[in-house]
Amino acid sequence: MSLVIFDLDNTLLGGDSDFLWGRFLVERGIVDQAVYEEANARFYEDYRKGTLNIVDFLNFALQPLAANELEMLYRWRDEFIDEKIKSIMLPPAQALIAKHREAGDTLLVITATNRFVTEPIVRLFGIEHLLATTPEMVDGRYTGRFTGIPCFQEGKVKQLESWLRKANQSLAGSWFYSDSHNDLPLLMRVDNAVAVDPDETLEQLATEHGWPIISLREATCPEHHLTAA
Repeated sequence: MSLVIFDLDNTLLGGDSDFLWGRFLVERGIVDQAVYEEANARFYEDYRKGTLNIVDFLNFALQPLAANELEMLYRWRDEFIDEKIKSIMLPPAQALIAKHREAGDTLLVITATNRFVTEPIVRLFGIEHLLATTPEMVDGRYTGRFTGIPCFQEGKVKQLESWLRKANQSLAGSWFYSDSHNDLPLLMRVDNAVAVDPDETLEQLATEHGWPIISLREATCPEHHLTAA
């Protein structure tokens, strides 16, 4: 039995939940279209290039949570999951999760996308454990700020190390599935790193390190990579 870690966006999902949440807010008229679309696209491109300033991004992305009542946010989130997320939950990803679950592995999702957006998505996949950037809440309202360490790049490693201590888990025999070169710090820490539909930079790095490269967007889920290195 091993710890198996999954990235979420563009790994288990055939898209980016953070970006799609922004698009949903624009479509509903909850945020200013011109301002929000431009910023959302710019930050997403910075992420793809590996130049994202995570604090600047979070200051932008968490503002709609602060600007609206919790009841409305939950209602919109339910609609967002139905309209934008369920259709991009990849069946091969669900099959991969099921195989690790059947093997008795501990399953964990680790993602830079904030917990408000990702928690219900991870529940849909049937995964119990989630590490994500946490929006701050005071007196029953989101503040637009975040608490703790942003779960991004080296921050993922720091959050995971803290979780390992609390959960009495280790990285012995561990797996990490990710699509992004932004996850290189964590990919280098696990025993079994797997590049999933990787971006160009991660594909090159995976080839250099001899990591398996798989696709979860194909009709069938590859079998060979489930043998630990």
